[in-house]
Amino acid sequence: MKAGAKIGMKTSKIRLFKDKTAGSVMWIFTWLSVLLVVLMGIGLILKSLPILHDKSLWELLSGAKWKPMRGDFGFLPFIMGTLWVTAIAILWTFPVSLFTAIFLTENSKRWVKKVVFPALDILAGIPSVVYGVWGILVVLPWISDSLAPHFVEYSTGYSTLAAGIVLGVMILPLLISLFVELFSCVSVELREASLALGATRWQTTKYVLLRKTFPGIVASVTLAISRAMGETIAVLMVCGNIVQLPTSLFDGCYPLPALIANNYGEMLSLPLYESALMFAALILFAVVFVFNVISRLILRKIEQNVS
Repeated sequence: MKAGAKIGMKTSKIRLFKDKTAGSVMWIFTWLSVLLVVLMGIGLILKSLPILHDKSLWELLSGAKWKPMRGDFGFLPFIMGTLWVTAIAILWTFPVSLFTAIFLTENSKRWVKKVVFPALDILAGIPSVVYGVWGILVVLPWISDSLAPHFVEYSTGYSTLAAGIVLGVMILPLLISLFVELFSCVSVELREASLALGATRWQTTKYVLLRKTFPGIVASVTLAISRAMGETIAVLMVCGNIVQLPTSLFDGCYPLPALIANNYGEMLSLPLYESALMFAALILFAVVFVFNVISRLILRKIEQNVS
């Protein structure tokens, strides 16, 4: 008995040691991920200091002139281009993905899911450059030949609208997958209870499914926006890369990621040019970070109201 008790105590100590070790390792990796974000922010700030010493922050953010040879570094056209493209992508992608997810979880037959889910996985795995080529071959001609003549005198197709369409197609599988996952987590008992009380299927979807998953929907859209803001290659190929403030859907634009991808490595011998590109990266980093913080606060408020 004593030998058995000793073996049991030894086994218990080993299990406790493993639990503590696993907890410590997970704690370390968690804080390493946080530290990585902090180090990225600090690195971008340090690289941006030369241009911040030479130009005021307001001058950089509100300036519309981009002439590095003359020392003019105005980032407003790039910021507005990023916001325009992201807004267009989210505005048409959100309702499409939401209603698609509702159909797949609430109304579709099993064979439809077997066809749609693999297709979504394929779309999610396609390289962004392929989306860019598809945009050039399909979206640009459609805009320039069929859509734009009804609204403007002439358009090459390279525009904020083209970038928004291509970007929306890229984030569509992500949003649909997130929404399907959310809706699948709602228990069947809640749906059946609503139907038993006389509610229609649409009323059940509206007042039970969407209300229950509303905080998750907000979080999913936030994740999609963060993903959209940082997309580079596909947007770069169809946006036109024109330094201007967009005033319509058919104007070309120049988002921040495209600016960095197009110019980093070139003309870095110019004074402040590398620092200017690092400042562009810092703007993108700060916008995504602040947006996520604000959305987390809104999400917490929504969860409190819903509960």
